[in-house]
Amino acid sequence: MTKKIVNLLILLPLGIILIIFCVANRQSVTLALNPFRPEDQVLSLSAPLFVLLFVALIIGMLVGAAVTWFNQGKHRKLARSQSREAVRWQAEADKHRNRAEQIAGQLPSK
Repeated sequence: MTKKIVNLLILLPLGIILIIFCVANRQSVTLALNPFRPEDQVLSLSAPLFVLLFVALIIGMLVGAAVTWFNQGKHRKLARSQSREAVRWQAEADKHRNRAEQIAGQLPSK
């Protein structure tokens, strides 16, 4: 319940701010990708400013997520190897437990 209230207190104002930002920045701007000839229409893109900013934000988030995923690869590899080792040790412990139960079952009762 508290998490929903906190999310509402954070996400509602953020959503309102984003809507106001989008409405205020509807003007079409040109993004020129050719630094030597900015007037070149082949390497330019015209779109509203908020669309270009959202696309840049999304691309930045995707690049950041990819970099983080690649940097954490060694930790995932270590976790996989430790998981396999834990399974191996558990199987070894089960084998010894079963053997101990067999030995205990073969002993004569007094």
